Amino acid sequence: MTRLIVAAGGGGDAVAAAMLDAALYGAEDPAVILTYAWDRLIVDPLPGPRSPADFNGLRQLTPSVYLVPADAEPVAPAGSTLPRLAAELPHSLALIDPRRGAVGIVQQLDELLAELSPESVDLLDVGGDILARGDEPTLKSPLADALTLAACAQLQMPVRLLIAGPGLDGELPAGDLIEALGPIAHTLTAEDVEPIASVLEWHPSEATAMLGAAARGVRGLCEIRDAGLPVPLTDEGPTVHEADLDDALHRNTLSRALVSTSSLEEAEQHSREICGYSEIDYERNKALWLSEQRAVPLDPDNALGELSRFEAEARGRGVTHTTFRRLTESLGLPGSQRQELRALLIANHPDQYTAPLWSIATSS
Repeated sequence: MTRLIVAAGGGGDAVAAAMLDAALYGAEDPAVILTYAWDRLIVDPLPGPRSPADFNGLRQLTPSVYLVPADAEPVAPAGSTLPRLAAELPHSLALIDPRRGAVGIVQQLDELLAELSPESVDLLDVGGDILARGDEPTLKSPLADALTLAACAQLQMPVRLLIAGPGLDGELPAGDLIEALGPIAHTLTAEDVEPIASVLEWHPSEATAMLGAAARGVRGLCEIRDAGLPVPLTDEGPTVHEADLDDALHRNTLSRALVSTSSLEEAEQHSREICGYSEIDYERNKALWLSEQRAVPLDPDNALGELSRFEAEARGRGVTHTTFRRLTESLGLPGSQRQELRALLIANHPDQYTAPLWSIATSS
């Protein structure tokens, strides 16, 4: 007997799943985490989610489900954080393959239920965009969450939907989610963050970084992504709410449309029709633009000067914190230099590192 946690959007949701698993259930007998390999362009130069064919060294668990061990490797030029996560977390990481749409994910889930006989199944989303209707102007990346919701809603076994850090993904304001949120299942603390503290030092997920920071007591206004979205860090940030799965499906127009999809392309088309866009199209366009940029070595003096300029402007916007992804993109650097920039900034201004976020310097 074990537990199964489905990381609704992949990426940072898998990290949050590991944290929440320890917080809710204890450190013994870690859950199996089913997650996408979808790290966006900050890590992976290829748009969209990765499939089993994009890795070497996966271990087949069922006919359509593969585990990602620590020694697995993405096939170049693809990139993925999952092998490193597998090395640093005690959990087994299983790969969601969305190439056959929701129908294929249902098959993967059914095979996992038969193989594992889990005592519970949780569907976890950081931020709450899984509760979106689909027409919200701030919604940017609904597809992954909508697909997992559509699949989990078809299982014969009860699935508990958990929303960690309402509003922290910058997609939907926390206030817009209140009516869809159920009781608080847990409020994360600094102690809960410790099992994944080392992962937060390098993982690019902004929402999970803010979740960890909020659990450690950080409050203020955090600016994220290339667009500079402002996300409040409040006392609601470290809460984990239950939500009704059927109500979420009824609310989520895109997810309902995806229930019978049998390909990722079909799912994308529904997203274009309902939401007005496909986030993978955005990644395709951005990947093309990034491929045309010429990489140059990081200039420390220039980077620190640009940091001062950015912080002065950010203070004018009322920003108190930001992410290293936001800093990297704002300073015009490629994602591959994020860790190098992070090390440079922490070495020069260690007092501004509010792990895992960057604290905007107060004006002198």
